[in-house]
Amino acid sequence: MVVKQSSPDNPTHKKPQVHKEKSTKKVSARTRSDSTQTRSAQSAVSEHSRDGPKKKQRRSVQKEQATSSKSKSNEVIQEEGSTQAEVESESTTMKVTRPENEVVTYTEVDFEFREIPADGEKVLIGPARLTRFEKARITGARSLQLSLGAPSFISVSPDIRDSISLAIAEIESKALPISIRRILPNGLYQDIPIDWMKV
Repeated sequence: MVVKQSSPDNPTHKKPQVHKEKSTKKVSARTRSDSTQTRSAQSAVSEHSRDGPKKKQRRSVQKEQATSSKSKSNEVIQEEGSTQAEVESESTTMKVTRPENEVVTYTEVDFEFREIPADGEKVLIGPARLTRFEKARITGARSLQLSLGAPSFISVSPDIRDSISLAIAEIESKALPISIRRILPNGLYQDIPIDWMKV
């Protein structure tokens, strides 16, 4: 058996060495860059610790200057605003060019609320039945009461499963002791119990 030994001049022998040299160069370059980064970070921390109080003083001075300039500008704006408001009020009074016979002014009518005396069980204001708005308002108020635990005024049938349908059933059976106040624009009003109305 013959074993051949490669000579140092053999190119196959030199390739791995060149490769090793390149890798060591890369590693040494990385360590250098890492060390420079750590040095720069350390120097930045030391500079920050030295300059900390100085920066705080600069910031406080800058804040004071900013607030003083803002207050001065606000005073100037307020003075300008007051003069502008005076000019605008004068211009608005001058802009009205309509003749006096075209401008309608209404005198305010003062009235007091007065209840219309009931004439038996007669509905004197509005229709003799519940409007859809009144029904919706009563249903909402009563269903809220029922959902918060109020007892019902009618016996609950198995068909009723929620508070809204129970409130509607109470309204249709006229079991609720609720009155509706209908008001006229002149201040007259009538309190109408639900029993008097058609549902």
